[in-house]
Amino acid sequence: MDFHDAIYLQLAHIPYGHVTSYGSLAKKAGFPNHSRHVGNLLKKLPQDSILPWYRVVNSQRKISFAENSPAYKRQKEKLEAEGITFLRGRILPEFFVD
Repeated sequence: MDFHDAIYLQLAHIPYGHVTSYGSLAKKAGFPNHSRHVGNLLKKLPQDSILPWYRVVNSQRKISFAENSPAYKRQKEKLEAEGITFLRGRILPEFFVD
């Protein structure tokens, strides 16, 4: 399985109401140390993709987009709609899956 397919497969399996990091997603897909590649791949997803790209955050449990940017607000809204809670800009640990 190539990198793209492996990442998409793992991305599709992030449970509703949970998040993971770029690095954890890369590791689960069999490509440790490729977290930046995961970010680049997710940026290229079509706007109408059904894959839950918004469930991937940085290793500090924060959204990687610039705070208050349209992309940041969109991702935060999607996560909050799934019941994910933030405290001082970080997602609470109980929502994080490794």
